[in-house]
Amino acid sequence: MKKTLISNIILLFLALPFAYAQKKIKVPTEKDMGAYLMVYFKDADHSLHFALSKDGYSFTDVNNGAPVIKGDTIAEQKGIRDPYIYRAPDGTFYLALTDLHIYAQKEGYRTTLWERDVEKYGWGNNRGIVLMKSKDLIHWTHTVLRVDKAFPELADIGCAWAPELIYDEVKKKTMMYFTIHFGKEKCKVYYTYMNKDFTAMETLPKPIFDHPGGTEYIDADITKVGNKYHMMYALHDGGSHVEQAVSDSVNTGYVSIPKRVDAEKVGDEAPTVYKLIGQDKWILVYDIYRINPHNFGFSETTDFVNFTNLGHFNEGVMKATNFSIPKHPGIIQITKKEAQKLATIGK
Repeated sequence: MKKTLISNIILLFLALPFAYAQKKIKVPTEKDMGAYLMVYFKDADHSLHFALSKDGYSFTDVNNGAPVIKGDTIAEQKGIRDPYIYRAPDGTFYLALTDLHIYAQKEGYRTTLWERDVEKYGWGNNRGIVLMKSKDLIHWTHTVLRVDKAFPELADIGCAWAPELIYDEVKKKTMMYFTIHFGKEKCKVYYTYMNKDFTAMETLPKPIFDHPGGTEYIDADITKVGNKYHMMYALHDGGSHVEQAVSDSVNTGYVSIPKRVDAEKVGDEAPTVYKLIGQDKWILVYDIYRINPHNFGFSETTDFVNFTNLGHFNEGVMKATNFSIPKHPGIIQITKKEAQKLATIGK
């Protein structure tokens, strides 16, 4: 009897991990969403900021304009730029950020204007991306990915800018895509697949799209609508403005549509698109760097053909209630519970 009892106890403990593995974690879908989270940075502090919105039009900073995570705590260059956030199919949140501080010499983080020779590598010339992961949007782990050390072919890259993430439904993996140039070659966007732990690249980055005529472009953002992938990017064609390319595949076959989709008359970059909850309506955001002070511009679309100008933050329907001069946004849908938890940061 005693042996039988002990055997049953052992079997119970052996079965527990299997039972937990079989328990499915409920991942929220769009019908569960009730708010929006915007991630951005500021030139003034090169740090990560969060802002919340209930309706997708009016955003309030969760920390009264102060950083949620300071750049000097996570980046090799002691500053971050270009944050992007994504919720994976298993519910995990991922952040990818440019590891770059453009004022590092002024702030005493290095003795030179850039990390390397500006004559050879150009503006910024960084080589790192900060990768972050969280289950709850509050507690984050992070890794600095040195892109130049990942593969011999990347040893002499000129930059690693504006990383973004999307789930490849065919390969069942997270795909990261970001801007690279070699020396003073023209910038374009490359894609790679990330490892399970989100700490390293599994594949050598490859160009995702060559613009007709070899025109330089940066800051790609991919949105799947139906069975089509719409890639917005900042095209450097006598300035900088937003255009798009469309494909049936997430990483190949993009065809450019030679039409400006932003509503600006001056240079802008960093396009990103988010869907309004429960509506077949999307908002395109872009960073207008050629105005002073910097601001975001917004356009709304239902078909990715026609875009309605919504103006700038605090100059129309779009509102930034307690912060100003944001840079390079990324926006996702979140639940009301997640928003309530984030709203307590700094309080």
